[in-house]
Amino acid sequence: MKLDRITSNPDRLNGQPCIRNLRRTVRRVIELLATYPDRQELYQEFPELEEEDIRQALIFAASYLDEQIIDYI
Repeated sequence: MKLDRITSNPDRLNGQPCIRNLRRTVRRVIELLATYPDRQELYQEFPELEEEDIRQALIFAASYLDEQIIDYI
């Protein structure tokens, strides 16, 4: 799967993966999703974000998670 909206530039935000060369990191987009469960409100507050940006940020983040089982006590 091609994640063409995820960019990384060593001279911008310490090379962290960003959305479309914006100063919006993938990590921040994931945090925004948790903060704004209502997507319309999220888009109102951050009009530069698009649905495809969010989709690709979620795919990117999920690709870094291991499929190991963790026991929580």
